[in-house]
Amino acid sequence: MSETNATVSRRSFCAAACHVSAGAALATLFTACGSKDGSASSPSGPSSTPTNLAVLSGQFTGSTVKVTAAGSPLTDVGGAALVNSIAGPFLVSRTSSSTFMAVEAVCTHEGCTVTEADGATFVCPCHGSRYNRNGQVILGPATASLRQHATSFADGVVSIVF
Repeated sequence: MSETNATVSRRSFCAAACHVSAGAALATLFTACGSKDGSASSPSGPSSTPTNLAVLSGQFTGSTVKVTAAGSPLTDVGGAALVNSIAGPFLVSRTSSSTFMAVEAVCTHEGCTVTEADGATFVCPCHGSRYNRNGQVILGPATASLRQHATSFADGVVSIVF
């Protein structure tokens, strides 16, 4: 091989090194955030696939958001739903025949709306953060819990209190 073919200019070398470094940085970023395909890099793991929560409309009145439980997953103990309202989105779950838990549905990692569940675990579809029904972080990247709200239940209507 001649010397001219083996010589690489400083400019070409630096440009190639920058391309390789940028590619490695992007690969690290995507791996750290996980994936939604159930691969090993996904926080949900290969054996669990989150499903979308039922979406209910809540009516904002005064200092409460009201939602009708009848005909929804909130009818049964253990059921959960995403409640959308002008006051924001909430994750509501039925904990007994007359009690409910409500937490804000905005992921504390990067502000995505938590729309999925895997059993009794709420799952953020953006980066895989997982929360229990009380809104506490089970698995990151989120590090802060979801904000809880008091609830009341009367005449088949759940009230989320501010």
